[in-house]
Amino acid sequence: MKPIWKWIIGTLTLLVIALAGISWYLSRNWKPLVEEQLQELIKSSTDSLYMLTYDELDMAIALGNLTLKNAVLRADTLVYAHMESAETAPDNLYDIEVKELKVKRFGILDILRNRTLNIQSIALTDPRIKLATKYHAYNDTLSTPKPKKSLYESVKNVFHAIHIGQVDIENAAFHYSKVGKDKQQTAFGLDSLRIQIADIQVDENSHTDTTRLYYTKRIEAFVPGFKHPLSTPSGDYTANFEALQVNTEAQTVLLTRASYKPTLEKAAFYKKYRKNFTRTDLYFDTLYLEKLDFKKLIEKQQTVAQRAYAKNGHVKLYGDKRFPKQPVNQIGRAPHQNLMRAKNIIHIDSVFVQQVDVVYGEMSQKYAREGEISFNRVTGSLTNVTNDSLALAKNQYMQANLSAHIMNKGQLRTQFRFDMLSKNGAHSYNGTLGRMNASEFNRILFPLLNVEIASGNIRGIRFNVSGTDYRSRGDFRFDYDNLKISIKADPNEGKSRSLKIVSFLVNQIIINDSNPDANEKYHTGKIDRRRVPEHTFFKNLWENLLEGIKQTAGISKEREQKWKERAEVTKNAVEATKETSHKTKGFFRGLFKKEKE
Repeated sequence: MKPIWKWIIGTLTLLVIALAGISWYLSRNWKPLVEEQLQELIKSSTDSLYMLTYDELDMAIALGNLTLKNAVLRADTLVYAHMESAETAPDNLYDIEVKELKVKRFGILDILRNRTLNIQSIALTDPRIKLATKYHAYNDTLSTPKPKKSLYESVKNVFHAIHIGQVDIENAAFHYSKVGKDKQQTAFGLDSLRIQIADIQVDENSHTDTTRLYYTKRIEAFVPGFKHPLSTPSGDYTANFEALQVNTEAQTVLLTRASYKPTLEKAAFYKKYRKNFTRTDLYFDTLYLEKLDFKKLIEKQQTVAQRAYAKNGHVKLYGDKRFPKQPVNQIGRAPHQNLMRAKNIIHIDSVFVQQVDVVYGEMSQKYAREGEISFNRVTGSLTNVTNDSLALAKNQYMQANLSAHIMNKGQLRTQFRFDMLSKNGAHSYNGTLGRMNASEFNRILFPLLNVEIASGNIRGIRFNVSGTDYRSRGDFRFDYDNLKISIKADPNEGKSRSLKIVSFLVNQIIINDSNPDANEKYHTGKIDRRRVPEHTFFKNLWENLLEGIKQTAGISKEREQKWKERAEVTKNAVEATKETSHKTKGFFRGLFKKEKE
């Protein structure tokens, strides 16, 4: 080896030894200073409320690395009690434990020269975060807001500026508890969270940077699963999702396999509560929000987004008429009126629904059988979904354009228009139903009314209705042919009886088997109904359409009276006609829910 190489190697060796010695010396002598500054930073930025403790602090000054082990950030209960007495205590209180915190590549020279803290990355392993919220009236948003110091104002006496390239949080656990103004407690927890925070900048200008959310360019969070019990006035439920993904830079929130369902199956559910209230079962494979304003969501609990998606799921509603139902006045409780009553602002430009099944089922009180009607593969959009008065001043209508396959067969297309500023719930809806076999409706008719459609071809339905909280008016057109009804024996009588006479009277005297009828007369339904206050918005909608069906099928008051007279004449010639007539009258009252004259 040439002497020059020996000299170079020797020089490098001496340099490495010197740097190692300097690093060791600085690590030992700077450690107390760093610890002091760290405690001062925590103290000044939290008004002396929090204390930081740890088992070990390792520093490598030359590399700019720092490691804290078993670090704990916890509130001083005496300080918090004093702040409560002085009415300066915050509503939120944190308790944070971190198994290991690693800081990489912080610039010690920047700290010395210009009091600027630059950090390449921070990694937290197994953090345990507890957030407790306690209501204080003096922090209520309705009270005069107190000026709050920005994060920069809290740290500027220590650092002129802070920049952190990236923060990685792995396997985090989060527990939330709340005591509200009504003293009720709520709590839930999340495990195995992954969070990545990119480009944190804290200086005198960063808090006004609209491209940042709380000094950050991007926060990405992944929650692998969630299950939370909920107790509601209509039973116990659980809310679940398979995964939650959040990206504040893209302004998106994605929920997968989200559900809200009762804890009990149908029979056990109604046996426990002994009331006939609606049992709700919701599921969506995908729930997605785009262009969500996270700052408004966090600070004001406002949901403001450009688009929302609900894909591949179901909405199942169920009732059991064997149990009593408490009548409730439903005036003012239509969907758009409920939205207007929401406490917090909701403003979503467009909501897209894709491939969602809507099913309503009911257990019959008389026959103890389940019937259901389904609207399969509902797809469409809702626009201007908002209760924001400023937005409604520009456009006061929420609209819905939806299509579905009723009973998974005939295609139904509907349009709704809701006047959000109307004092009496003004709304309108129109739609069409395509060709289908009328017997598909036996899934709901036979279990609930003990009647079947023996035959019938629906060629098309068209309707156009306007309404308020109190009355509905509109037109209904129903094109069909070969309609025949078969009335079944009552299973509660314990024996089978032929009801062919009843079916004959219905088909020959009461209903038209086609529209236009045999005399080529076309029947158009004229809807003009006063709403029953205890009936829900959707039940009232169905009753309006049912009124149209009755009229187009030729079931007028005059025709019903004619049927009654013929039934009276027939009773002397046909065995048990009196009983048959009684059954027929009862059938029509049940089927069409006619009001007593």
